[in-house]
Amino acid sequence: MSDSGTPYDDEDGVDDDGWPCYLSPEVEALFQDPAVTGEVFSAIVSASALINTTRGLVPGSTASDRWPQQRRIPPGSGGSLGVAEYVVVAAAPEPHCVITRVQLY
Repeated sequence: MSDSGTPYDDEDGVDDDGWPCYLSPEVEALFQDPAVTGEVFSAIVSASALINTTRGLVPGSTASDRWPQQRRIPPGSGGSLGVAEYVVVAAAPEPHCVITRVQLY
């Protein structure tokens, strides 16, 4: 964590020591589906990289008051592909994030 009290190292929101972002078995199965387009695959990989570099605190992501560790982001250009849900596991001995579900439109 930087001295400014934010989870980012730099003003650009990128943390050089990001947390791993894993995929749930459900999302892994989605990647293996031959019907999944390159656009969907690319959007999920991009979301994973963004989740990693921001330690799960993706700008514009949403979380409920009840479950702040569960967050949602809209993958694709302008969120056109659906919703990706992920969990921030900050209290683990090795902090990480997991993309748990992708709901496509």
